[in-house]
Amino acid sequence: MERAKLDRINELARKSKETPLSEEELAEQKALREEYVAEIRASFGSTLAHTVIQRPDGTKEPLKKKK
Repeated sequence: MERAKLDRINELARKSKETPLSEEELAEQKALREEYVAEIRASFGSTLAHTVIQRPDGTKEPLKKKK
């Protein structure tokens, strides 16, 4: 995520603690947070896709998705 978007998320969070946000600001904050969470999930998913478990006998197996 771009640094400017992260800064805007933080700016809106600080502002919301001082004064109520307008409807436009709330919508912007929600959209930015959703984008941020989606990127975090994608990054974490990629990390898990490249993670393997090494058994005591030395064999390695990739993680499997739970149903």
